[in-house]
Amino acid sequence: MIVVAGEALIDLVPQGSGALAGLKPALGGGPYNTAVALGRLGSRTAFCSRTSRDAFGEALLDGLRRAGVDVSGVQRGAEPTTLAVATIDGSGSAAYSFYVDGTADRLFTAPAALPAGTRALSFGTCSLVLEPGASAYEELMRTAAGQGLFTALDPNIRAGLIPDADAYRARFKSWLPSVTLLKLSAEDAEWLGGTPREWLAAGPAAVVVTRGGDGLTAFTRDGAEHFVPGEKVAVVDTIGAGDTVNAALLHGLSALDALSEEALAALGTGGWTRLLRFAARAAAITCSRAGAEPPFAMELGDL
Repeated sequence: MIVVAGEALIDLVPQGSGALAGLKPALGGGPYNTAVALGRLGSRTAFCSRTSRDAFGEALLDGLRRAGVDVSGVQRGAEPTTLAVATIDGSGSAAYSFYVDGTADRLFTAPAALPAGTRALSFGTCSLVLEPGASAYEELMRTAAGQGLFTALDPNIRAGLIPDADAYRARFKSWLPSVTLLKLSAEDAEWLGGTPREWLAAGPAAVVVTRGGDGLTAFTRDGAEHFVPGEKVAVVDTIGAGDTVNAALLHGLSALDALSEEALAALGTGGWTRLLRFAARAAAITCSRAGAEPPFAMELGDL
């Protein structure tokens, strides 16, 4: 079982140009997209979050169920669902404005226990920023690491939600001893101000940096760098592409029986190349269609 912990929200995606273009609601949130992608790839997946009892909250849970994700541990609340208003530029890249005050997901509390058979947990995005939920997710991350579970982190920076950048950067560094796999975009890396080698020295067994169409690089503790180019595709938008990479990495590591620090260290060039190519193919399919629509296993073929 791979558990994805974090927010589920509604993306409001413009259907035309200009500030007053019509907005179409879409299921979203970085952790939510990761869970759906894992389910579509065939991994046993559970979602750990708190969602509203409103119509959007019900739609979010239905989307997880359709992907085969276990939602039995999702907390519920009467508060509204978080909204993210997307803006798509000419290259298909998305930026977001958030409506988060008093919403259900930020009131998450750490569960007393994880699902039976949990091997890995994935964290990231808004859920690690918005209090009081952020502290609860942080507690869960540290507890899981202390139990020897594989932990993955994608900070997926949303700068508009971070009131104190320096405080967040310090907090990010404090998470690293509890992280097995750190995945982040080149833009996130630049915002955070560190380097893969610095982060590896602080805790993770591997760091994967994504550069959109320019590919992915995995950095490991032995000093190696493993690079694969991006898959060429006509980009509709990039919504959910990084989340698809998260899911593909975790699904691939599970398939390779490599959800541990020791197994990551033993992957070698061949294993990392297979894994990164699989993630690049998955992300390319997501970019080829509108919104966060990650691929199904049948669309990707074998690892």
